[in-house]
Amino acid sequence: MSAVGAAAPARRRRTLLGPETYELVFGTVYTGLMTNLLLVVACLPLVALVAATRVSSTWPLVALAAPLLGPALAAAFAVFAAFSADGSTTVVRTFARAWRRHLRRGLAIGALATAVVVVLAVDVLFFWGRTAGAAVIPVLVTLAAGAVVTAVLALAAVPETGDARLRDVLLAALVLGARRWYVSAGVLAVLGLLVSVVVVRPAVGLGFAAAPLLFAVWGACRFALRPSPRV
Repeated sequence: MSAVGAAAPARRRRTLLGPETYELVFGTVYTGLMTNLLLVVACLPLVALVAATRVSSTWPLVALAAPLLGPALAAAFAVFAAFSADGSTTVVRTFARAWRRHLRRGLAIGALATAVVVVLAVDVLFFWGRTAGAAVIPVLVTLAAGAVVTAVLALAAVPETGDARLRDVLLAALVLGARRWYVSAGVLAVLGLLVSVVVVRPAVGLGFAAAPLLFAVWGACRFALRPSPRV
């Protein structure tokens, strides 16, 4: 009885750690690391500016390069969708195809979000230390956060909306992001965590943390973009 009892857990361990499990683990790790590399390549001018210069001095150049995040994030979200759907690990091909296909709309979304955030940031600096700042600055910060969330939601929707008009995609992202504000707050929290990791430890943030955190953002965006159930 003892030999039989000892053999059963061993068989269960072999079953749990079968070839499919190893394939899933290595596929997940490969997808994450390769997505991180492709994100860095797609945003190389922005990464170089942030890593090699003082952003406080070169922020106009950073703002010019920031729209590159648009098509890069859309392509990364397409990779996550393919991996979640069927375990696809053709990361380079999926990323490159999605980047080319959504380049124009991704750049447009990135440029629009960057412009809104820059204008609002300038307004915050203008009102900083003034009497009206206590009332105006929280509104401006909220608007900037809303612009970021709307852009990320739109970029998550772009690979799945086909030929939908960009205006319709942005409007849907704005409305659903506001309606599911708790999801939007979570998206902002994860993005804030990613930015903080990249600022403090760029190699760790860009090399390891970006893909899993962006995957969490993508999953939250997918939930936020679901049509509301009819009552």
